[in-house]
Amino acid sequence: MELPINKFNKAFENRIRLGVMSILMVNDWVDFGTLKEMLDLTDGNLASHIKALEAEQYIEINKRFINKKPNTSYRATFLGRNAFKEHLNVLENIIKQNE
Repeated sequence: MELPINKFNKAFENRIRLGVMSILMVNDWVDFGTLKEMLDLTDGNLASHIKALEAEQYIEINKRFINKKPNTSYRATFLGRNAFKEHLNVLENIIKQNE
């Protein structure tokens, strides 16, 4: 018998990646500075988790210049949205089973 907890997506087991995806699920594009501020992280810490989500193709990156300053923004991909919803559904089912 497979335990429901084994159906969790490992990409979202970390609280920071869970936070990044939660923010990206309800916003179209979010820039690096906003994510960093909202999650209260250092540049390096956020960058490493962004890289992990990008490797899974769960987020899309847009790099541009605003007033001659670099600006990097992120959004959840279709694949990322579906994977995150499935992860949340597993969690919700575990909660419902234990009510």
